[in-house]
Amino acid sequence: MLISGALHDSRGALFPALKSIGLTDEEVRRAWGAMRYGAWQTETLLETWRTHVVNQGEWQASCYAGYYTKAVDITAYWRPSLKGLESKHYNSEAGKALPAVVFGMVGRVGRVGEQRMALLTDLIRADLASASKAALQSKLLKQVAQNLADDEMPVVDAGFKLKTLFQVDLERFVLRLAKNFTARRNFLPEYEGGRPSEYGDIVRPLARSYDGNQIPATPPDRVETWRHHGLNFRAAFWDDLVLRECKPSPENRTFTVVAVYDPRFENPWLLACPLRLSGADFWGFYTDRWPIEQVPLASKHMVGAQRQFVSAEESCYRLPELSMLAGSIQTYLAATLPPIPTGFWDRNPKRTPGRLRRWLGRTTFSDLPPPKQGRIRKKSSVTDHLPKGVLGYRHSKQPAPA
Repeated sequence: MLISGALHDSRGALFPALKSIGLTDEEVRRAWGAMRYGAWQTETLLETWRTHVVNQGEWQASCYAGYYTKAVDITAYWRPSLKGLESKHYNSEAGKALPAVVFGMVGRVGRVGEQRMALLTDLIRADLASASKAALQSKLLKQVAQNLADDEMPVVDAGFKLKTLFQVDLERFVLRLAKNFTARRNFLPEYEGGRPSEYGDIVRPLARSYDGNQIPATPPDRVETWRHHGLNFRAAFWDDLVLRECKPSPENRTFTVVAVYDPRFENPWLLACPLRLSGADFWGFYTDRWPIEQVPLASKHMVGAQRQFVSAEESCYRLPELSMLAGSIQTYLAATLPPIPTGFWDRNPKRTPGRLRRWLGRTTFSDLPPPKQGRIRKKSSVTDHLPKGVLGYRHSKQPAPA
């Protein structure tokens, strides 16, 4: 139901979407009951899917400077009418935070042919009764630091703070910084008389204007240039920096800031990393972070899960998680299967999940060929004596404690 995009026609309603793929009434109730009350975990599904994709040999992990890219991001499913929902997430179109079911995502990035794709490794749930974004970020980064392999490099967007990454003891990372970011040198400036300085000089990688005054940028320590696909790239580096509130000390955790100038973009990317990497590696790591945003995008627009009509706490978590898994399956299958034309006018079809979804939308579940081992699952137990429908899921009230 999810992979075929049946949620689009039902506008997020589960029962009509399940019925539209050719299931009987009993099968619809059983499928919904498995989603709502089933004893299964999303982590197991993600691990099984990731193992299957790796074993197929089509997906190849991206590697730079000996590290595999591990993208980290936060996404949200907007639920403005859900009662009791306190968690919120910023919406750029509304210009403010709106009620939403928020998730932290972690995935390894690779390629299927020429198409980049992220395989989810972790989905971190935010507390529905809490609106703290900092709590979710801390929980997500701790999970990343705990499961980080020796050959993996986490890549984080500008929504996270450099200080937070240091607090969770993340050994290495690539973080995008704000344009007005400043840091300090980890040594005192030369004494020029007067009161001795307690802090190192301020380093401002990018120039900015404040109150009509132009503040110049700090000259870089070194500059690198390289050429890729006919384009000239440049990177400016500032090494051995510390946070602004830190005094010079050999015990401080230092980091490198690099400004990567891509000719296709007006403004440079400002990145930070505790390791010294080349400019090409910085550029490769951060461009490989973008496929993690394709996962919720496919879930909402390809699968059709941007609207949801579930209200139980576990269902509010499970349906978005299943839709993100379905979006990943759509993306991978579309990249590996032969391109499917939408119609006679589509003379040069691409391997896109939208074309695959439209083809699956014209096929019911009963039309699909059975697997080689026979039926998917046969339930031989007798259920005629059990109540069906809503009576089968109605629970009696528990007596009040003495």
